[in-house]
Amino acid sequence: MKILIVDDQVVTLKKMKKILEIFGDCELAEDGPEAIQLFKQSLENKVPFDLVMLDIEMPGIDGTEVLFELREIEKEFKVPKHELARILMVTSHSDKDTVITSVQAGCNDYVVKPINKETIVEKLGKLGFCPIQTEQSE
Repeated sequence: MKILIVDDQVVTLKKMKKILEIFGDCELAEDGPEAIQLFKQSLENKVPFDLVMLDIEMPGIDGTEVLFELREIEKEFKVPKHELARILMVTSHSDKDTVITSVQAGCNDYVVKPINKETIVEKLGKLGFCPIQTEQSE
């Protein structure tokens, strides 16, 4: 599985990578424009991302705008509905408006910070993703 992790906080990027690398190969983006570029390149190279973990609050282009752009890129590339990337929004806000806006923009689910391994594994399991390895020790 190919995973794109987008967050403007380096510590959060590293933490999510450590959690998510049991599911597949992770690429990191520190802002919206970088995420959009990597996402588009992955489709051009015919190796699309299966999962995008996308922070909502970022300077410049926020996560909701990035989400909208990613879905537009998939339309441009005529990605079949069953092959669309699964996108989980990562937010420190669990308020109703933030969640509704994200769902309307095309996310599959969201995770409220602070993130932890159990929550991520549970959310990804609901989306049909399984770890590629079992960890022997933590």
